[in-house]
Amino acid sequence: MKLKCLVVDDEPLACNLLKDYVEKLYPTLVIEGVCSSAIEAQNFLCKNHVDVLFMDIEMPNLSGMDFLKSLSNPPYTIITSAYSEFAVTSYELDNIVDYLIKPIAFNRFVKATNRVLDLLNKKEDAAITKNNTLSSTAAVP
Repeated sequence: MKLKCLVVDDEPLACNLLKDYVEKLYPTLVIEGVCSSAIEAQNFLCKNHVDVLFMDIEMPNLSGMDFLKSLSNPPYTIITSAYSEFAVTSYELDNIVDYLIKPIAFNRFVKATNRVLDLLNKKEDAAITKNNTLSSTAAVP
């Protein structure tokens, strides 16, 4: 399964690190876009589907947390932040899978993305089971 990713961070070094990590895990992860602000990410998500969002919290104009709160159906999200104090609050939001503290270690990055893969696989398995159940009950006269 390929995960389409969007990186949202106003720090170029953080974006480059995440891009490097994603490239190491290619073809499992594919970067669909890189945005330097939440507003740019909003515009991107209006036109594109992604499976996972790597989101910084502290950004100009609109914080990552406020951005995530504004989404009605957010993708699975991995927070990437230099500040640990937002970690507990972040899990109150929908689809937060993990919280990575900068500088992000590669092994933590892999663990977080594996969590997303597991969630997507479970979701896919549940959909297949549901479809099989519907098909078998529809065939019964």
